[in-house]
Amino acid sequence: MNDSSEACYGFSEGEVAMKPTRDPVVCSLKAARKSKGLSQSELAERVGVKRQAIYDMETGRYVPNTTVALRMAKELGCRVEDLFALDASEDEQPVTLVEEVEMPHRRVSVARVRDRLVAYPLDGKWLLSDGFQAADGLLSSAGSHVQLLQRNEHLEKKVLLLGCDPAFAILGAHASRWTADAGVQCRFASSHLALQRLAAGHAHLAGTHLHNPSSVDSNLALAQKVLAGSKAMVIAFSFFEEGLMVAPGNPLRIRSVADLAREEVRFVNREPGAALRVLLDERLAKAGLTGECIRGYNHLVSNHNRCAQMVAFQLSDAALGLRAVAAAHGLDFVPMEAVRCDLVIPCDFLDLPAVKILLDVLQTRALRNELASLPGYESACTGEVIGQV
Repeated sequence: MNDSSEACYGFSEGEVAMKPTRDPVVCSLKAARKSKGLSQSELAERVGVKRQAIYDMETGRYVPNTTVALRMAKELGCRVEDLFALDASEDEQPVTLVEEVEMPHRRVSVARVRDRLVAYPLDGKWLLSDGFQAADGLLSSAGSHVQLLQRNEHLEKKVLLLGCDPAFAILGAHASRWTADAGVQCRFASSHLALQRLAAGHAHLAGTHLHNPSSVDSNLALAQKVLAGSKAMVIAFSFFEEGLMVAPGNPLRIRSVADLAREEVRFVNREPGAALRVLLDERLAKAGLTGECIRGYNHLVSNHNRCAQMVAFQLSDAALGLRAVAAAHGLDFVPMEAVRCDLVIPCDFLDLPAVKILLDVLQTRALRNELASLPGYESACTGEVIGQV
């Protein structure tokens, strides 16, 4: 810093009050100051600096020299290391990698689930939306450790939601508006896979939206089966239409799954375990058809948006998806079923701050109004407790 910069912080010429921080320093000064009921100006006066200096320390722009740090610790009745500490996130930490990553692709999203870090590769298969996303960490060459790119304190505030309802991104956005302490990371997974990952301790919440072919609630039944006795709450999130996405104007006049067996119709399917795939197979069986009758039955696409893109780019004539996704891509839609999408939350996660905030957000009119504005969506059930498994 030059002399004029030092002077603005209230120190004599040549006395270096602070230096720009390039090291990973976690500053707890603001919390300590507020616990003593002091304003920035009051603490600055006691320590012998200007208020701007306190502000810059608390926002992480600068760290104090030894003298200033000792003065602040004395005034606040604590140790210097209680105010400033190196962030352990810079060190490589053990991590559970959910899926293999091909090097040199090292960028991963990371969540702390119970007592371990879990990582998901940042590739298109797992993303709910297109485009790059900032990574939480970089994998070691062996894939067993991760160097975090964010502070541990931020990681602790985040919960991971697996599922394939595109509206989960809206839920996460509303939670972030509610408070900065709620971080919701949404990753794409089919209903079955989301619950399997939840049971394995690879997520905090799972979304599932199976249809009910009988009086049995399929979402509850699947959660009970996959979680194998682990207690969890099942809470309704949305109600939406599923079906076939087809080209604008539906030029091939596709009216039902039986039309998929016509020779001229090109189809793309979802992976086994996807709720829409289960629905399709049941409808085919009722029509006396098998997958072998359909051109493209074994051509698998991993999410709703990619299915819609296949039709929009004229690479397919029909694909499984939601009415809202079809509308977003300018496609026509052939309805098959209206289903309820639920959130499955293990009971030991209900006390997590971010989960509590999510539960509060589910009761808000703002979220319900936005969900109801999506084509084919209803929100009357949003936030309703469906049951416990």
